[in-house]
Amino acid sequence: MFTVVLLTSPANPTLEPALVESLRNAWGGGDAVWLSPDEAAEFSVQRMPDNLWEVWENCQSMNVDLVVVHTKTRRKKMLLADMDSTMIQQECIDELADEAGVGARVKKITARAMNGELDFDGALRERVGLLVGLDVGVIDTVLAERITLMPGGKSLVATMKAQGGHTALVSGGFTAFSSQVAAQLGFDENRANTLLVSGGVLTGEVGMPILGKQAKVDALEDITKRLGWTEDDVIAVGDGANDLGMLHRAGLGVALHAKPVVAAECDVRINFGDLTALLYVQGYAKSDFIS
Repeated sequence: MFTVVLLTSPANPTLEPALVESLRNAWGGGDAVWLSPDEAAEFSVQRMPDNLWEVWENCQSMNVDLVVVHTKTRRKKMLLADMDSTMIQQECIDELADEAGVGARVKKITARAMNGELDFDGALRERVGLLVGLDVGVIDTVLAERITLMPGGKSLVATMKAQGGHTALVSGGFTAFSSQVAAQLGFDENRANTLLVSGGVLTGEVGMPILGKQAKVDALEDITKRLGWTEDDVIAVGDGANDLGMLHRAGLGVALHAKPVVAAECDVRINFGDLTALLYVQGYAKSDFIS
């Protein structure tokens, strides 16, 4: 048994009942259940639709995300989340680079790395190297003035924790940011890279070992083993090429507003919804959300 979920942006909820009904009839689905009026609805089907991706393309043209999940295993115990451009709306290193006057150079490297065009470790070292001499106090300035949370993140974390879930933030960014973001959102734990500092300024080096693509997979393995859960108990979310390892390994991997090369490798793609889409996909109604 599978569940079909349709959802739109909470900021512009335009999910038409006619679309839900036509798709339900075409696929021989069960009764539609509205998880949130005009925003999210679901219905059950006996098998995975043969024309799923053709219909997905049509739904995208209507600003609607379409997801099909296994009904029995859709509710997850653990959230494993990327930080930059996932739980927050920025790339922290790009914001630091702007303050250091090398924003354009660093943003180009970041974009290529997130698209999988560059080795992550080498790209991180190169970008951090351009920050040499930057006053460490700039980190607090960037956190206060430039970093904004991705909509829906607090509800996602709080709702899963209220159901006994565990939440972990795993970032290829930096602990100076991940610790603050994790605290703001209520994550149980966080892992990230360390910017090295000497005399109150950045040295242009990053602490070893670098947490890249494999480190996110390691986090998934370590935490599930510690908690006595399986990888199928995990919902993972990210947007960049360094997230693909954990997205493939998790029971449910979600590409959120992801780079095309990443979305192409994921069966669950959220392009219009916010982070609450991860709750709808698991079968939570809006009335279940903890704000």
